[in-house]
Amino acid sequence: MHGEYKVPGGKLVVVDFEVTDGAIADFRLAGDFFLEPDDALDDINAAVTGLPVETDASGIAAAVRAALPDGAQLLGLTPEAVGTAVRRALVTAPGWRDFDWEILHEKAVSPRMNLALDEVLTTRVGEGRRRPTLRIWEWDESAVVIGSFQSYRNEVDPAGAAAHGFDVVRRISGGGAMMMAAGQIITYSLYVPASLVQGMTFADSYAFLDDWVLQALRSLGIDATYQPLNDIAGPSGKIGGAAQKRLANGGVLHHATLSYDIDGQMMTEVLRIGREKLSDKGTASAAKRVDPLRSQTGLTRAEIIERFKGTFRSLTGAEDGAISADEYEAAEELVRTKFGTEAWLHRVP
Repeated sequence: MHGEYKVPGGKLVVVDFEVTDGAIADFRLAGDFFLEPDDALDDINAAVTGLPVETDASGIAAAVRAALPDGAQLLGLTPEAVGTAVRRALVTAPGWRDFDWEILHEKAVSPRMNLALDEVLTTRVGEGRRRPTLRIWEWDESAVVIGSFQSYRNEVDPAGAAAHGFDVVRRISGGGAMMMAAGQIITYSLYVPASLVQGMTFADSYAFLDDWVLQALRSLGIDATYQPLNDIAGPSGKIGGAAQKRLANGGVLHHATLSYDIDGQMMTEVLRIGREKLSDKGTASAAKRVDPLRSQTGLTRAEIIERFKGTFRSLTGAEDGAISADEYEAAEELVRTKFGTEAWLHRVP
Protein backbone atom coordinates (compact mmCIF):
# COMPACT_ATOMS: atom_id res chain seq x y z
CA MET A 1 0.00 0.00 0.00
CA HIS A 2 1.19 3.52 -0.82
CA GLY A 3 -0.36 6.78 0.36
CA GLU A 4 0.53 10.47 0.15
CA TYR A 5 -0.87 13.50 1.94
CA LYS A 6 0.25 17.11 1.62
CA VAL A 7 -0.11 18.80 5.00
CA PRO A 8 -1.85 22.15 4.38
CA GLY A 9 0.83 24.76 4.93
CA GLY A 10 3.30 21.96 5.67
CA LYS A 11 5.14 19.15 3.97
CA LEU A 12 4.46 15.97 2.00
CA VAL A 13 3.84 12.84 4.06
CA VAL A 14 4.39 9.50 2.29
CA VAL A 15 3.58 6.07 3.73
CA ASP A 16 4.31 2.59 2.42
CA PHE A 17 3.27 -0.65 4.10
CA GLU A 18 1.94 -4.16 3.63
CA VAL A 19 -1.32 -5.62 4.92
CA THR A 20 -0.93 -9.01 6.56
CA ASP A 21 -3.76 -10.88 8.30
CA GLY A 22 -5.80 -7.71 8.64
CA ALA A 23 -2.99 -5.65 10.17
CA ILE A 24 -0.50 -3.04 8.94
CA ALA A 25 2.94 -4.58 8.45
CA ASP A 26 6.40 -3.23 7.58
CA PHE A 27 5.24 0.38 7.89
CA ARG A 28 7.60 3.05 6.51
CA LEU A 29 7.11 6.82 6.81
CA ALA A 30 8.89 9.25 4.47
CA GLY A 31 8.59 12.83 3.26
CA ASP A 32 10.18 16.27 3.13
CA PHE A 33 9.22 17.16 6.71
CA PHE A 34 11.60 17.81 9.62
CA LEU A 35 11.75 15.50 12.61
CA GLU A 36 13.98 15.51 15.69
CA PRO A 37 15.45 13.34 17.07
CA ASP A 38 16.27 11.16 14.06
CA ASP A 39 15.28 7.93 15.75
CA ALA A 40 11.75 9.25 16.32
CA LEU A 41 11.14 8.02 12.76
CA ASP A 42 11.72 4.45 13.97
CA ASP A 43 9.34 5.06 16.87
CA ILE A 44 6.61 6.18 14.48
CA ASN A 45 7.15 3.21 12.16
CA ALA A 46 6.96 0.81 15.10
CA ALA A 47 3.82 2.47 16.48
CA VAL A 48 1.85 2.04 13.25
CA THR A 49 3.12 -1.45 12.44
CA GLY A 50 0.67 -3.98 13.83
CA LEU A 51 -2.37 -1.70 13.97
CA PRO A 52 -5.57 -3.25 12.58
CA VAL A 53 -6.44 -1.96 9.12
CA GLU A 54 -9.79 -0.76 10.51
CA THR A 55 -8.02 1.80 12.74
CA ASP A 56 -9.28 5.26 11.82
CA ALA A 57 -7.09 8.32 11.27
CA SER A 58 -7.52 9.59 14.82
CA GLY A 59 -6.58 6.17 16.25
CA ILE A 60 -3.42 6.07 14.13
CA ALA A 61 -2.58 9.62 15.20
CA ALA A 62 -3.01 8.67 18.86
CA ALA A 63 -0.64 5.71 18.46
CA VAL A 64 1.97 7.93 16.80
CA ARG A 65 1.66 10.62 19.45
CA ALA A 66 2.03 8.10 22.27
CA ALA A 67 5.19 6.68 20.71
CA LEU A 68 7.01 9.99 20.27
CA PRO A 69 9.87 10.56 22.73
CA ASP A 70 9.68 13.49 25.12
CA GLY A 71 10.73 16.70 23.45
CA ALA A 72 10.28 15.40 19.90
CA GLN A 73 10.01 18.19 17.31
CA LEU A 74 7.75 17.78 14.25
CA LEU A 75 7.91 20.50 11.60
CA GLY A 76 5.63 20.26 8.58
CA LEU A 77 4.32 16.96 9.97
CA THR A 78 1.59 15.99 12.43
CA PRO A 79 0.46 12.65 13.86
CA GLU A 80 -2.92 13.34 12.23
CA ALA A 81 -1.22 13.65 8.83
CA VAL A 82 0.27 10.18 9.27
CA GLY A 83 -3.20 8.84 10.02
CA THR A 84 -4.69 10.55 6.99
CA ALA A 85 -1.96 9.23 4.67
CA VAL A 86 -2.53 5.68 5.93
CA ARG A 87 -6.30 5.88 5.48
CA ARG A 88 -5.90 7.30 1.98
CA ALA A 89 -3.55 4.45 1.11
CA LEU A 90 -6.06 1.88 2.31
CA VAL A 91 -8.88 3.34 0.22
CA THR A 92 -6.57 4.19 -2.72
CA ALA A 93 -7.87 7.76 -2.64
CA PRO A 94 -7.15 9.91 -5.70
CA GLY A 95 -5.43 13.28 -5.74
CA TRP A 96 -6.25 16.59 -7.44
CA ARG A 97 -4.55 15.63 -10.71
CA ASP A 98 -6.54 12.40 -10.97
CA PHE A 99 -9.61 14.39 -12.05
CA ASP A 100 -10.47 16.62 -15.01
CA TRP A 101 -11.36 20.02 -13.55
CA GLU A 102 -13.37 22.99 -14.77
CA ILE A 103 -13.25 26.61 -13.66
CA LEU A 104 -16.46 28.63 -13.86
CA HIS A 105 -16.51 32.43 -13.63
CA GLU A 106 -19.69 33.69 -15.20
CA LYS A 107 -22.24 36.49 -15.15
CA ALA A 108 -23.46 38.04 -11.93
CA VAL A 109 -26.63 36.46 -10.55
CA SER A 110 -28.66 37.01 -7.42
CA PRO A 111 -27.45 35.60 -4.09
CA ARG A 112 -30.36 33.13 -4.19
CA MET A 113 -29.25 31.92 -7.61
CA ASN A 114 -25.68 31.49 -6.38
CA LEU A 115 -26.93 29.30 -3.54
CA ALA A 116 -29.17 27.31 -5.87
CA LEU A 117 -26.30 26.80 -8.32
CA ASP A 118 -24.22 25.41 -5.46
CA GLU A 119 -26.83 22.71 -4.85
CA VAL A 120 -27.39 21.95 -8.53
CA LEU A 121 -23.70 21.70 -9.45
CA THR A 122 -22.80 19.65 -6.36
CA THR A 123 -25.62 17.25 -7.18
CA ARG A 124 -24.43 16.87 -10.76
CA VAL A 125 -20.84 16.18 -9.73
CA GLY A 126 -22.12 13.54 -7.30
CA GLU A 127 -24.16 11.97 -10.11
CA GLY A 128 -21.19 12.01 -12.48
CA ARG A 129 -22.95 14.42 -14.85
CA ARG A 130 -20.38 17.22 -14.36
CA ARG A 131 -16.62 17.31 -13.92
CA PRO A 132 -15.25 18.46 -10.56
CA THR A 133 -15.46 22.24 -10.62
CA LEU A 134 -14.20 25.46 -9.08
CA ARG A 135 -16.71 28.32 -9.39
CA ILE A 136 -16.01 31.96 -8.61
CA TRP A 137 -19.17 33.79 -7.54
CA GLU A 138 -20.40 37.07 -8.94
CA TRP A 139 -23.63 38.61 -7.62
CA ASP A 140 -25.77 41.60 -8.48
CA GLU A 141 -26.94 42.71 -5.02
CA SER A 142 -25.63 42.71 -1.45
CA ALA A 143 -26.78 39.96 0.89
CA VAL A 144 -26.26 38.33 4.25
CA VAL A 145 -25.90 34.57 3.78
CA ILE A 146 -26.66 32.68 6.99
CA GLY A 147 -25.66 29.09 7.70
CA SER A 148 -28.10 26.22 7.39
CA PHE A 149 -28.53 25.87 11.15
CA GLN A 150 -28.33 29.49 12.26
CA SER A 151 -31.22 31.36 13.82
CA TYR A 152 -32.42 34.20 11.61
CA ARG A 153 -33.35 36.44 14.52
CA ASN A 154 -30.10 35.78 16.39
CA GLU A 155 -27.79 36.50 13.44
CA VAL A 156 -29.35 39.36 11.49
CA ASP A 157 -30.68 42.80 12.39
CA PRO A 158 -33.51 43.11 9.82
CA ALA A 159 -33.70 46.89 10.15
CA GLY A 160 -29.95 47.30 9.69
CA ALA A 161 -29.93 44.91 6.73
CA ALA A 162 -32.77 46.80 5.04
CA ALA A 163 -31.18 50.18 5.72
CA HIS A 164 -27.95 49.13 4.02
CA GLY A 165 -29.66 47.31 1.15
CA PHE A 166 -28.86 43.74 2.19
CA ASP A 167 -31.08 40.82 1.26
CA VAL A 168 -30.99 37.87 3.69
CA VAL A 169 -30.70 34.30 2.37
CA ARG A 170 -29.90 30.86 3.81
CA ARG A 171 -27.42 28.35 2.34
CA ILE A 172 -27.39 24.54 2.59
CA SER A 173 -24.04 24.33 4.43
CA GLY A 174 -23.44 24.98 8.11
CA GLY A 175 -21.17 27.60 9.64
CA GLY A 176 -21.60 31.30 10.28
CA ALA A 177 -23.09 34.29 8.54
CA MET A 178 -21.36 35.86 5.53
CA MET A 179 -21.93 39.55 4.83
CA MET A 180 -21.61 39.75 1.06
CA ALA A 181 -21.40 43.46 0.33
CA ALA A 182 -21.12 44.25 -3.37
CA GLY A 183 -17.47 44.31 -4.43
CA GLN A 184 -16.16 43.67 -0.92
CA ILE A 185 -15.63 39.90 -0.85
CA ILE A 186 -14.37 36.99 -2.95
CA THR A 187 -16.40 33.79 -2.78
CA TYR A 188 -15.61 30.47 -4.43
CA SER A 189 -17.21 27.04 -4.44
CA LEU A 190 -15.65 23.65 -5.05
CA TYR A 191 -17.87 20.81 -6.27
CA VAL A 192 -15.97 17.56 -5.81
CA PRO A 193 -16.62 13.82 -5.59
CA ALA A 194 -16.36 12.35 -2.10
CA SER A 195 -13.50 10.13 -3.30
CA LEU A 196 -11.18 13.17 -3.32
CA VAL A 197 -11.41 13.42 0.48
CA GLN A 198 -11.66 9.72 1.25
CA GLY A 199 -9.73 8.69 4.33
CA MET A 200 -9.73 12.19 5.76
CA THR A 201 -11.49 13.36 8.87
CA PHE A 202 -14.07 16.07 8.31
CA ALA A 203 -11.65 18.62 9.79
CA ASP A 204 -8.77 17.44 7.60
CA SER A 205 -10.89 17.81 4.48
CA TYR A 206 -11.39 21.51 5.18
CA ALA A 207 -7.66 22.11 5.30
CA PHE A 208 -7.04 19.93 2.24
CA LEU A 209 -9.65 21.65 0.06
CA ASP A 210 -8.45 25.14 1.00
CA ASP A 211 -4.73 24.50 0.59
CA TRP A 212 -4.68 25.75 -3.02
CA VAL A 213 -6.01 29.15 -1.98
CA LEU A 214 -3.37 29.39 0.76
CA GLN A 215 -0.77 28.88 -1.95
CA ALA A 216 -2.39 31.61 -4.06
CA LEU A 217 -2.41 34.02 -1.12
CA ARG A 218 1.23 33.31 -0.33
CA SER A 219 2.14 34.02 -3.93
CA LEU A 220 0.66 37.49 -3.34
CA GLY A 221 2.93 38.01 -0.35
CA ILE A 222 0.36 37.17 2.34
CA ASP A 223 1.53 34.84 5.10
CA ALA A 224 -1.76 32.93 5.02
CA THR A 225 -2.44 30.05 7.37
CA TYR A 226 -5.28 27.63 8.01
CA GLN A 227 -6.95 27.90 11.43
CA PRO A 228 -9.12 24.89 12.34
CA LEU A 229 -11.93 24.24 11.85
CA ASN A 230 -12.68 26.49 8.90
CA ASP A 231 -10.81 29.82 8.95
CA ILE A 232 -8.20 31.26 6.58
CA ALA A 233 -6.11 33.83 8.41
CA GLY A 234 -3.22 36.25 8.01
CA PRO A 235 -0.85 37.70 10.60
CA SER A 236 -3.33 40.41 11.61
CA GLY A 237 -6.56 38.45 11.64
CA LYS A 238 -9.12 36.41 9.77
CA ILE A 239 -9.25 36.65 5.97
CA GLY A 240 -12.14 34.29 5.39
CA GLY A 241 -14.02 31.17 6.36
CA ALA A 242 -15.23 27.98 4.69
CA ALA A 243 -18.24 25.69 4.97
CA GLN A 244 -19.16 22.27 3.61
CA LYS A 245 -22.17 20.19 2.68
CA ARG A 246 -21.97 16.52 1.72
CA LEU A 247 -24.78 15.07 -0.35
CA ALA A 248 -26.01 11.49 -0.14
CA ASN A 249 -25.12 10.91 -3.81
CA GLY A 250 -21.39 11.46 -3.18
CA GLY A 251 -21.13 15.13 -4.13
CA VAL A 252 -19.26 17.44 -1.77
CA LEU A 253 -19.76 21.21 -1.68
CA HIS A 254 -16.93 23.24 -0.16
CA HIS A 255 -17.23 27.00 -0.38
CA ALA A 256 -15.36 29.90 1.19
CA THR A 257 -15.76 33.65 1.46
CA LEU A 258 -12.70 35.91 1.76
CA SER A 259 -12.81 39.57 2.73
CA TYR A 260 -11.50 41.87 0.01
CA ASP A 261 -12.60 45.05 1.78
CA ILE A 262 -14.67 45.73 4.89
CA ASP A 263 -16.92 48.37 6.40
CA GLY A 264 -16.68 47.46 10.06
CA GLN A 265 -19.39 49.87 11.19
CA MET A 266 -21.83 48.51 8.64
CA MET A 267 -21.04 44.95 9.75
CA THR A 268 -22.08 45.73 13.31
CA GLU A 269 -25.32 47.31 12.09
CA VAL A 270 -26.28 44.40 9.81
CA LEU A 271 -25.17 41.40 11.88
CA ARG A 272 -25.91 40.59 15.49
CA ILE A 273 -22.44 39.56 16.64
CA GLY A 274 -22.73 38.69 20.31
CA ARG A 275 -20.20 38.86 23.07
CA GLU A 276 -20.14 35.08 23.38
CA LYS A 277 -18.89 34.66 19.80
CA LEU A 278 -16.17 37.25 20.33
CA SER A 279 -15.14 36.01 23.76
CA ASP A 280 -12.69 33.40 22.47
CA LYS A 281 -11.28 35.62 19.72
CA GLY A 282 -9.25 37.97 21.91
CA THR A 283 -10.98 41.08 20.61
CA ALA A 284 -13.98 43.19 21.49
CA SER A 285 -14.73 44.11 17.87
CA ALA A 286 -15.82 41.86 15.03
CA ALA A 287 -14.33 44.27 12.51
CA LYS A 288 -10.91 44.01 14.16
CA ARG A 289 -11.01 40.25 13.64
CA VAL A 290 -10.94 40.67 9.86
CA ASP A 291 -7.81 41.40 7.80
CA PRO A 292 -9.04 42.23 4.27
CA LEU A 293 -7.11 41.46 1.09
CA ARG A 294 -7.29 44.94 -0.38
CA SER A 295 -5.19 46.49 2.40
CA GLN A 296 -2.71 43.60 2.34
CA THR A 297 -2.08 43.50 -1.41
CA GLY A 298 -3.08 46.85 -2.93
CA LEU A 299 -4.54 44.84 -5.81
CA THR A 300 -7.99 45.02 -7.31
CA ARG A 301 -10.51 42.30 -6.58
CA ALA A 302 -10.29 41.19 -10.23
CA GLU A 303 -6.51 40.88 -10.06
CA ILE A 304 -6.69 38.69 -6.96
CA ILE A 305 -9.33 36.47 -8.56
CA GLU A 306 -7.13 36.00 -11.62
CA ARG A 307 -4.26 34.90 -9.35
CA PHE A 308 -6.61 32.44 -7.66
CA LYS A 309 -7.67 30.95 -10.99
CA GLY A 310 -4.09 30.79 -12.24
CA THR A 311 -2.91 29.00 -9.11
CA PHE A 312 -5.76 26.50 -9.32
CA ARG A 313 -5.00 25.81 -12.99
CA SER A 314 -1.33 25.20 -12.24
CA LEU A 315 -2.14 22.71 -9.48
CA THR A 316 -4.98 20.82 -11.16
CA GLY A 317 -4.73 21.37 -14.92
CA ALA A 318 -8.24 22.86 -14.88
CA GLU A 319 -9.88 24.20 -18.03
CA ASP A 320 -12.36 27.04 -18.34
CA GLY A 321 -15.93 25.78 -18.49
CA ALA A 322 -19.50 27.04 -18.57
CA ILE A 323 -22.75 26.53 -16.71
CA SER A 324 -25.22 24.88 -19.07
CA ALA A 325 -28.67 26.23 -19.84
CA ASP A 326 -30.36 23.32 -18.08
CA GLU A 327 -28.19 23.86 -14.98
CA TYR A 328 -29.37 27.47 -14.86
CA GLU A 329 -32.96 26.28 -15.33
CA ALA A 330 -32.63 23.77 -12.49
CA ALA A 331 -31.21 26.50 -10.26
CA GLU A 332 -34.05 28.88 -11.12
CA GLU A 333 -36.54 26.19 -10.11
CA LEU A 334 -34.74 25.74 -6.79
CA VAL A 335 -34.94 29.48 -6.19
CA ARG A 336 -38.68 29.30 -6.76
CA THR A 337 -39.31 26.24 -4.59
CA LYS A 338 -36.64 26.59 -1.90
CA PHE A 339 -34.11 29.41 -1.67
CA GLY A 340 -36.60 32.17 -2.40
CA THR A 341 -39.21 30.97 0.08
CA GLU A 342 -39.95 32.29 3.56
CA ALA A 343 -40.20 28.70 4.79
CA TRP A 344 -36.54 28.03 3.93
CA LEU A 345 -35.28 31.38 5.15
CA HIS A 346 -37.01 31.03 8.52
CA ARG A 347 -36.65 27.28 8.99
CA VAL A 348 -34.62 28.15 12.08
CA PRO A 349 -36.49 31.25 13.37
